Amino acid sequence: MQTVNIHEAKTHLSRFVDQAATGEEIVIARAGKPVARLVALAPDKVEPRKLGLGRRSVCSTAAFQIPGSACGTERTGLSVAGMVVARRSLI
Repeated sequence: MQTVNIHEAKTHLSRFVDQAATGEEIVIARAGKPVARLVALAPDKVEPRKLGLGRRSVCSTAAFQIPGSACGTERTGLSVAGMVVARRSLI
């Protein structure tokens, strides 16, 4: 555990942050009395994403050519040619 005064902590903050990130504890003192402690944060617990959540909301271009597919004309009420014209009018 390393103790530094506030002036030194302000001057060399990035160095002390790097040291804290490696696991070292730095105590910041004012007039020799400890007032703060600089330590690394615990890593966030990241859970893997569940696959397949958007499978019904994304369509491939091949699906437009399949009669009766959910991505075809039943969904939008437009033919493929109508979709192209509608898209061009948005651009």
